Amino acid sequence: MLYRRFEQLIAVFRPSPAGAPPTSVWPFYLHFLRQVWPSFAALLAVGLIVALIEVALFSFLGRIVDLAQSTPHSEFFTLHGTELLWMAVVALILRPLFNGLHDLLVHQTINPSLTNLIRWQNHSYVLKQSLGFFQNDFAGRIAQRIMQTGNALRESAVQAVDSLWHVLIYAVSSLVLFAEADWRLMLPLLLWIVGYLIALGYFVPRVKQRSVVASEARSKLMGRIVDGYTNIATLKLFAHTHYEQGYAREALQEQTEKTQLAGRVVTSMDVLITSLNGVLIASTTGLALWLWSQELISVGAIALATGLVIRINNMSGWIMWVVNGIFENIGTVQDGMQTIAQPRTVTDRENAPALQVQRGEVRLEQIDFHYGKGSGVIDGLNLWIKAGEKIGLIGPSGAGKSTLVYLLLRLYDLESGRILIDGQNIAEVAQESLREQIGMVTQDTSLLHRSIRDNLLYGKPDASDAELWEAARKARADEFIPLLSDAQGRTGFDAHVGERGVKLSGGQRQRIAIARVLLKDAPILILDEATSALDSEVEAAIQESLDTLMQGKTVIAIAHRLSTIARMDRLVVLDKGQIAESGTHAELIAHGGLYARLWQHQTGGFVGVE
Repeated sequence: MLYRRFEQLIAVFRPSPAGAPPTSVWPFYLHFLRQVWPSFAALLAVGLIVALIEVALFSFLGRIVDLAQSTPHSEFFTLHGTELLWMAVVALILRPLFNGLHDLLVHQTINPSLTNLIRWQNHSYVLKQSLGFFQNDFAGRIAQRIMQTGNALRESAVQAVDSLWHVLIYAVSSLVLFAEADWRLMLPLLLWIVGYLIALGYFVPRVKQRSVVASEARSKLMGRIVDGYTNIATLKLFAHTHYEQGYAREALQEQTEKTQLAGRVVTSMDVLITSLNGVLIASTTGLALWLWSQELISVGAIALATGLVIRINNMSGWIMWVVNGIFENIGTVQDGMQTIAQPRTVTDRENAPALQVQRGEVRLEQIDFHYGKGSGVIDGLNLWIKAGEKIGLIGPSGAGKSTLVYLLLRLYDLESGRILIDGQNIAEVAQESLREQIGMVTQDTSLLHRSIRDNLLYGKPDASDAELWEAARKARADEFIPLLSDAQGRTGFDAHVGERGVKLSGGQRQRIAIARVLLKDAPILILDEATSALDSEVEAAIQESLDTLMQGKTVIAIAHRLSTIARMDRLVVLDKGQIAESGTHAELIAHGGLYARLWQHQTGGFVGVE
């Protein structure tokens, strides 16, 4: 029950208080830490008490030595029993109690919950980034930065809080206790503090700088390794294992060198601090013995001074590693911020309404899009797709067909012009609501590494098993789903498909994708080479299902095999981002333009097309 209370102090899945995380280090820290400030305030208070108790124990040690010297053996417990009892209470009850509270706050409250709160909010933010964001980076590197940033931020914050009181309390209380014995005992410690601060001031910025570089190299290495694993089939097909090893080796060599450079600074700092500590122990102990020989301090003061400087020696080594760890983690956070804190390029307006589709009319009005290049791709394009009309988009590679689909889905924002669906500007409605109204089957079907059921439920999350089977039947996926199994013994709808669906054939993946869109039943349908991975027999078998799927919907179909879209209501031929020609198959053949030339280059025809 006690553990549970502390584990529930931080709500892991609380929404982020602001849209984008800050882009500079300290605001980035505060963005997350202020959400859990009560836990850190409690940790500060408990840390103060723990540090005071530790110092009090050393003070007790000197006190016991002096009492033992000045009191007859037979009267020791009689005269000092109450004081000894309070010492026992501090050592046996208060010290374990507050150390236990400290551990509960760190290990039950902050470590698991704050780490995953940061990961959750960063993942939620990054998940809504534009398609271009993910296309411009390694998926593995993005994931690693999400994971390591949460851990590094939490670790450095806890270390800073823990070390704060130890440094302040030990330094101040030691000076006070030394001064009470003899002011001259303060001198070695004062000089050591000055030297220690100078050493930290010199080395810490260098540790931070080199840690950032080392973290960047580590992310680069992770990205290259994950990229190789993700594309392992290509690597095997082209027999480029040695090439891939060289690609990873280059990044590993860079990461090793950067880590070694950071290690040089740490080693140098360690040697200097250890030397300063040796001087502190020798000078303080020697001075205490000399003062005792002059009868200026007691034996208890020698025990106190020696015990404290040895404790300070151990603490300074710990503080050095803590400070090194703090700034190494800050470097990791800075590296992660490069990915996490990037502003979103495609955003919803505040309180954007949901798209309402009654008919499914689509208008593209004078749209321009150039992927930020200034020209090319799509220039001043106008297109009107009537409600329920089925059009085919045709054109050579690079004509802008896929880009047009991306813009309709608002995976990118237009540079100028507007796209209207039933008179509503898609830039002014919520993105999620727009994509809910559009079903799409792509040429490169990528499935989630989950079960067949989970993949199908993406189309309709509340679908029943009966609906799943009906969609699978219409997509001709019912032929192979019952035969599927995975390494964990799961079968049928529960079988997992592997990363990106690699355990299924291309045709099987395509049929699962079609079944998913059948379940979604959106009023606007996009088919991007929807039957490209199917053999002719299977394609013919599901054509009837596709015809059923397209009934009553506005359809945009892209295909390089012109025979598959020749019977659409209208064909729109794109060339260099412009509409080169438009009409029915027969009209375009008679026109003798680009479409006619493309048709002639392809063999075969389409059943029912004259």
